[in-house]
Formats: sequence, structure tokens, C-alpha cells
Amino acid sequence: MNLLKGKTVIVTGASRGIGKGIALTLAKNGANIAFTYSKSIEAANDLLKEISNLGVKCKSYQSNAANFEESKTLVENILNDFESFDVLINNAAVILYHPIAEVNYEEWQKAWNETITVNLQAAANLCFCVAQEMKSTGGGRIVNVSSRGAFRGEPDMPAYGASKAGMNAMSQSLAMALAKWNIFVGTVAPGFIETDRVAPILNGERGEAIKNQSPLGRVARPEEVARGVLFLASEGTEFMTGAILDINGASYLRS
Repeated sequence: MNLLKGKTVIVTGASRGIGKGIALTLAKNGANIAFTYSKSIEAANDLLKEISNLGVKCKSYQSNAANFEESKTLVENILNDFESFDVLINNAAVILYHPIAEVNYEEWQKAWNETITVNLQAAANLCFCVAQEMKSTGGGRIVNVSSRGAFRGEPDMPAYGASKAGMNAMSQSLAMALAKWNIFVGTVAPGFIETDRVAPILNGERGEAIKNQSPLGRVARPEEVARGVLFLASEGTEFMTGAILDINGASYLRS
């Protein structure tokens, strides 16, 4: 299927992990991809080649969206390169270990500042810049990548859980504020995901316990999260604006 054929999609933090899975899945469904990365130029170039081989247009951008001016410049550059865009996927995030009983205040404060800035402020900046363009072009879609940690808590990474709870609230607020311009906002909230970054954990002594949090006895694959993003980014889901889609294999069920 080509659910996004001819559409241009912005994916942040796409050089690896969930973001890479999202970018590839959407490209396989016909989308042109503008993706951002932070540091890994080699990984970004590899993804650029892989997506380009699918026959769609693709371009990468090294960007720090936590800086508003960089967010504005990023959106302007994408418009220059693609002429328009239809979907924004806010995926970029950091996960910093900072349990309150083990770190000093300087470490605590640093973790909070960096996490909120990257995970929430950057997404807010891009939502603002993208929404201005979508308002003038007849609408679009924004899909934000949250986490089950927003609901169950993250005792070793409280800033991460708080940033994702903030993203949920922001997404629902924007869904209400932007609907009259045909801008639809959805959220996916994954649980633990099988990526290169967490492979040592899954292969270590905690691995089986983490997998058994789900009755499926495993963690999610990036492409499974990507399918949820694809669903919310596609036409026909307009009345789901404001929804938060859990993708955690029943590892955490909220009422």
C-alpha cells in the first residue's frame, strides 16, 4: 500500500532506533522523507541511501530543534527543498539515568534541563513552526512519540517520564487548538523497544524480566511502533485527533 504517496513527512531523530523504523516504514508507503539527526552523520548517510533506494525523495538535516531559531531555519530549509510538507513526526528524545537517591543536585538539575529541553521544548518549537505553515496550506498532521513512562512513572529517569507526560498534554491541547485548520494531532506511547541502544540491556541479566513485562514475552520492534505512527499520519483518522495510542504489548494498561 502507498498510504502516504506523494506526501512529505518530517521525522526528527531518525538516524537510528524508533526514528529510523518510522522513516523507513513511511517511505515504504510512498512518503518523501525529511529527517533530522543530532550527531551520527554516518548513520544518517546510511539511512539517506536506504530511503533513496526506495524511489522516494529524501534529505537529511543536522539540527538542534531545542533552539527556536534552528527550528525555524529547519522548517524553512525543508520548504525550500520539498516545496511543502504534510506531516511532522516528533520522535527525537534523550533518556538520562538520574535516580533521586543516587545523584547530587548538579546531576539532577542537568538531567532535568537536558531532558525537558530535548524531549519537550524542541517538539513544541517544531509544532509551532510547522503549524504556521499548515494553517496557510489547508492542514496537515502532527504525530508525537511519547512513552508508557508518562503513565506508569520512571523512577530511575523521572525527567523522562515527566517530559513524555508533558508531550501528551501538549498534543491534546494542540489537537483542540488546531482542529479548525484541519491540523490533526496524535500521539503514540510505546513501551520498551528493541533497538541497538538497548541491546546490551535486553541481552543482560534484566533482559528476561523486561521482556516478561508483556504477556507476549518480548518487547516491541521499531517497525511495530512505526505502524502506529503510519496509521495516525494517514487519511481517515481525523476523528482520532487528540488520541494517545498505546503500543506496549499490554505491559502497562491504563484505565
